[in-house]
Amino acid sequence: MTTSRSTHTESSAVASQSAVREEPLHLESEFEDTPVPPSHRRSTLSIAAVWFGFPMVLTCAIFGGTIVYGLGFWKGVLAIVVGNAVLFGYVGALSFLAGKTGKNFALSAAETFGGHGAKIVTGFLATVVIGWFAFQTGLTGATLNLSLGWNETLIVLIAGLLYIGVTFIGIRALTVIGMIAAPLFVALGLTAVILVTRDNGWGVIGSYEGGGTGATVLSIGAAVTIVVASFIDSGTMTADFTRWAKGGKEAVIAAFSAFPVANLIAMLTGAVIVAAGGALDPATDGGDFLPILVDHGAVLTVLAVIFVFVNLGSVCAHCLYNGAVGWSQLVGSRMRILTLVLGVLGLAIALAGVWSHFPTWLNLLGIFVPSIGAVVIVDQLLTRRAGARRPAAFRTQPFAAWIVGAACAYATHHWAPQLSEAVVGMICAAAAYLLLDLVLGRRTTSESAESTVPEAVA
Repeated sequence: MTTSRSTHTESSAVASQSAVREEPLHLESEFEDTPVPPSHRRSTLSIAAVWFGFPMVLTCAIFGGTIVYGLGFWKGVLAIVVGNAVLFGYVGALSFLAGKTGKNFALSAAETFGGHGAKIVTGFLATVVIGWFAFQTGLTGATLNLSLGWNETLIVLIAGLLYIGVTFIGIRALTVIGMIAAPLFVALGLTAVILVTRDNGWGVIGSYEGGGTGATVLSIGAAVTIVVASFIDSGTMTADFTRWAKGGKEAVIAAFSAFPVANLIAMLTGAVIVAAGGALDPATDGGDFLPILVDHGAVLTVLAVIFVFVNLGSVCAHCLYNGAVGWSQLVGSRMRILTLVLGVLGLAIALAGVWSHFPTWLNLLGIFVPSIGAVVIVDQLLTRRAGARRPAAFRTQPFAAWIVGAACAYATHHWAPQLSEAVVGMICAAAAYLLLDLVLGRRTTSESAESTVPEAVA
């Protein structure tokens, strides 16, 4: 017995050492196919910097402005707050699991969906998130073209290559760019707010009722979906970031720095810009405040250009990292190799003009993604059966719940648009999984008891 235990300890040590693989250019291992060992976990501040700098981006300011344009200021703010509360509960729960185990999303999903089943889920999300990389890269070119008249295609190409380079460095680079992007957003966003309120005054903001006759285009439910869908894919894959935390509590703190804190700052900035009358075309460009900056001198123009690259580069690097970690687990390759492959693919999509299909993209995310995380949360945090189960290749129960949740979200989108399809999808998927777990759990327990009776009698 002692020899067996000793052998097991030695083999575990060897496995732990082999997990820290040599990386090119002496870069740190990204632990694509193993949990992050305690020796390589990072400080709470470091992980919070990764998440804090992620949602504090120009895109979220655009969304915040779009929501307020469609609902009016106070109703829009309510939808933004509710959406962020939903995101915190969702991302916070998944982050807690990641901080406890050190597992990335692909490894964690395997416990719920089965080894082969997780490949379907991981492949779907890791592909979807590359779409975000493409959208944000395309937005870089579109924004600078709109504000300064620069060649959009050339800017997209330069930006895409820069963002791929940042992602290639790994989690350390995400921390650094997050620490730069967030303060830069606060400084320039606050500057834009001061400039626009100086010209138009604060009094008009609270009384803003939306964009005239078009103010009824949004319901509060639809606005909540916009907030949730904006980060539902990377939020579902939060384990790729928060697995580096020292524990579950630290991972939740990191998630809280993003939702609601950073995301609220970004969205409310855009909301104020639109309500104060500072947006050029709030119906299409929401709370984009870059034109305000470039209209106030050369210094702010230079800072605005730097801001666009750093700010959108932050979200692009995070999204590409999610995709590369997910696909590296699927194909058995390294994160950095997949960063190059997926980065080039995403750049090609961006150059093809994918930005014009953005509303359709948000609808897709709001319908199909929220159910995935809801199933994982219920399985691993509420029922807590995942750790006690034998490893399986494929589990039908979570897939059935995912389908139910997505179907309910789809029905809500088409026939009850006043509700949030993202929230409805989460609730229905969670309820379906709990019901299936109750029924199948009782059956399994009953069958297990029956099979042990003859053995006991014998």
